[in-house]
Amino acid sequence: MDSRSKDQLLKRIARLARQNKELEEQVKKLEREKGKILEMNERYRLLLERNELPGAKTAEEEKSARYNMVTVLFADIHGFSKLVEDMDSTRIMDELDEIFLEFDKIIGKYHVEKIRSIGDTLMCAGGIPSKNITNPVEVVMAAVELRHFLKNYESGKRADDRIWNLKTGIHTGPVTASLSGKNKVSYDIKGRAVNTASRIENVSDKDSILISVMTYELVKEFFHCEYFGKLPVKYTGSIQMYRVKGLLPELSVDGRGFIPNDAFKIKFGLIQFTDIQEIILDKLERELPEFLFYHNVKHTVDVVTEVELIGWAEGCNDEEILLLKTAALFHDAGHSVSYDDHEYQGTLLAREMLPGYGYSGKQIDRICSIIMSTKLPPRPADLLEQIICDSDLDYLGRSDFIPVSNTLFEELKAQNKITKLNDWNKMQVKFISGHQYFTATARSLREVNKKLQIERIQSLITEE
Repeated sequence: MDSRSKDQLLKRIARLARQNKELEEQVKKLEREKGKILEMNERYRLLLERNELPGAKTAEEEKSARYNMVTVLFADIHGFSKLVEDMDSTRIMDELDEIFLEFDKIIGKYHVEKIRSIGDTLMCAGGIPSKNITNPVEVVMAAVELRHFLKNYESGKRADDRIWNLKTGIHTGPVTASLSGKNKVSYDIKGRAVNTASRIENVSDKDSILISVMTYELVKEFFHCEYFGKLPVKYTGSIQMYRVKGLLPELSVDGRGFIPNDAFKIKFGLIQFTDIQEIILDKLERELPEFLFYHNVKHTVDVVTEVELIGWAEGCNDEEILLLKTAALFHDAGHSVSYDDHEYQGTLLAREMLPGYGYSGKQIDRICSIIMSTKLPPRPADLLEQIICDSDLDYLGRSDFIPVSNTLFEELKAQNKITKLNDWNKMQVKFISGHQYFTATARSLREVNKKLQIERIQSLITEE
């Protein structure tokens, strides 16, 4: 081999060596990328397992239920796909884990059920599994706090341009919910409301909370909203959408729009009362003894209605009306446990139940005091106690006094507390003659009729 051929061979070997080295570097790079992909896949797998997405279930494990009013929320962390390409995968997944962990806490705080989270998208719903009337407000409140948290998270992580932005779409409507699982129940929901919420999220801007007009009508008394536009919807034409700016200033701490103040809690409580009332009335229907012909569900509803009527007339504020209505709801609930000390038993039920609905310890103490004031003979210590005492004995001055009074006689007779109607009428005359209404409103409404009742009962008494 001459020197020229030898030089060409050496150059070729050197070129091949360089190419081989370059290939080795590429292989190492691919291996590193493969490791990142495998790590991300494992993170996603763990996320899916943590959220327990429903898979194939047996007929015994899965049940479906129809819900007429559920508020569905879709939230997307905008820009996530681009971040996967431009940033370190470990950092991305760590931050996403931190964000979703806090998201879970926030939606749980507002009694919102997480349906699933896949990658950068969160889906949840209010109003399942327990039906309630407050779910539109709770879901929008959760959305406001999610957005606020993400903004603070970004400002704490980096000083330059933001990485994470949240797009949110919310709609209220009927859904079909599938409940599955034996040890731990998970949920999936289907229906037009789900599809509509998803489409609203798709047209939302970053950091925007868009809600349908259906949701808007249910939350507009709590949130500052502005008109956004219309969304074409198959089969129904189009629906209007609104952008949620935040809580109304008067319902938020320092008027800043994202932390609810006491005025918000009271306004919310007045709406939430409907849910509590449904639970208690259902309990009374199931558990009250059959001999309670007077202290039945109708009497409780009458007292709840009357305390509100007299309360407004006497100039009570929103919180006082809430306390009165709650006390009226529980004042005879103790009859399901005991007849003679039912007032006290009602306070025990109130103390057990009301903390779960956001009532403060001070409010609960006040409610229990109002309940106990209805124990005969009534000795109310303040206006609220006077109002419930007047409401509880409102029938004394009503035109239907005689038939109502007879139901109370039948109730006492069933317990052998009194046996003769004539004796009962004598007791009624004595009680009514010594009774007085405490509030000016009750006196003006009932006092005249009460005097007529005495004359009517006296005419029924026979001398033995």
